[in-house]
Amino acid sequence: MSPTYPILYSFRRCPYAMRARLALMVSNRACELREVVLRDKPQEMLDVSPKGTVPILIDVDGRVLDQSIDIMLWALGQHDPQKWLMPEQGSVTEMLALIAQFDDRFKYHLDRYKYPERYPDVDAQVHRYEGALFIAKLNAQLRANKYLFGNSVALADMAIAPFVRQFAHTDTGWFNQQPWMPLQAWLTAFTDSEIYASIMHKYPKWESGNAGVVFGRS
Repeated sequence: MSPTYPILYSFRRCPYAMRARLALMVSNRACELREVVLRDKPQEMLDVSPKGTVPILIDVDGRVLDQSIDIMLWALGQHDPQKWLMPEQGSVTEMLALIAQFDDRFKYHLDRYKYPERYPDVDAQVHRYEGALFIAKLNAQLRANKYLFGNSVALADMAIAPFVRQFAHTDTGWFNQQPWMPLQAWLTAFTDSEIYASIMHKYPKWESGNAGVVFGRS
């Protein structure tokens, strides 16, 4: 493994890690991917980021990025061939504000809907209802355009879609029955896309002392 590759600690199904991998893939930024098991986190990962969540990127100069949006902006700032940071409508600031809403308030309800057993005295249906309010707002935004900020994919689409996917998969039958045709088409376009397939390959758990796999296009 070349020492010139940044290192990315990742977990395949984590939506935060998905969005980081999406940006790395589209920006053609190769890295050494280390697939982790969250119940058995490697000490090397905890040493660089004690909070112990993925994704974590260690640049070749030793700089550590342990927030998924920071990794997206880092990768796209180097190379943005599909202009994810240049939306047809709105601005990067507006996209980041929408993403922040989902990372904060929507994710709160998503976790309690999808994993009610992890939280005492939680009614999953209440949190499904609250999460659905956010989904309905996205659906309204998508009635006018194919994507959230115009008719071309942009940062907000790729940062938010992994979380909407998780919400949808919690009860697929119920989700598909909702009157959200634009949103459902948007999500299907994401999950059927070549880039989504390219970031969802299964990799073996990384073991200390081993090289990771080369991820992305060099």
